[in-house]
Amino acid sequence: MTRVIGVRFRQAGKVYYFSPGKLHIKKGDKVIVETARGVEFGRVVSGPREVPDEEIMQPLKSVIRIATEEDKRNEEKNREKEKEAFDICLEKIRKHNLDMKLINAEYTFDNNKVLFYFTADGRIDFRELVKDLAAVFRTRIELRQIGVRDETKIRGGIGICGRPLCCHTYLSEFAPVSIKMAKEQNLSLNPTKISGVCGRLMCCLTNEEETYEELNSRLPAIGDYVTTRDGLKGEVQSVSVLRQQVKVVVTLDDDEKEIRDYKVDELRFKPRKRKNDMKLTKEEMRELSALEKE
Repeated sequence: MTRVIGVRFRQAGKVYYFSPGKLHIKKGDKVIVETARGVEFGRVVSGPREVPDEEIMQPLKSVIRIATEEDKRNEEKNREKEKEAFDICLEKIRKHNLDMKLINAEYTFDNNKVLFYFTADGRIDFRELVKDLAAVFRTRIELRQIGVRDETKIRGGIGICGRPLCCHTYLSEFAPVSIKMAKEQNLSLNPTKISGVCGRLMCCLTNEEETYEELNSRLPAIGDYVTTRDGLKGEVQSVSVLRQQVKVVVTLDDDEKEIRDYKVDELRFKPRKRKNDMKLTKEEMRELSALEKE
């Protein structure tokens, strides 16, 4: 076991482990640490604790110091400089007529490097752009191409639920999302209903996936034949996953058919694997395949 603290450098960014050394560090403190990008200013999101050695990426670096008031002022100045750097880079992109969308500019704490994040449909030859930027800023320049999910994470926004986007507020990393999750939760497969601001499948589809898988495993599939508690046989017309209720078209003694509601524990049926039930038609696949792309 190794004693570590968790440090985050941007809101909802990934949490990295560092050794607190002999410093008395607590959650919420600002610290100065050395990373692969250089010296960085970060916020402690988890106080000192013991974690298994296999969870740590070696070599584990130590915290340089707890941030001073001067460090905090320098960090604020860097945030202001980033706005100016963004405008300059935007002007240079127009000058070189590059087909790229600038998303964000970021200084390392020690000003040893300026990073520019952008999106583009394909590969971009930005060698001349880097030369121009290096001449202006006189420091190391890095241009990093990101995907639409990362763009939305950086920019933020409001989801269809009316709340700030999960990826911008608390999600450190993107979880895999699939069309199967939407189908498992009986959601409309209309792309406008299940895609987020980024145009990809909504991250929140993963939130209740395990619950729906468990609840669905107790229910018959639509089209299955069941026997009711009163001895009637019928075909499942629809199911309510959360209520655990089933609508069954039952056949009465006079061969008339009637739709009745039953609790799932009032039915007898043969459980079966639901893999086929989760398959999409070719039309659904064509319409929805783009939503799963990263």
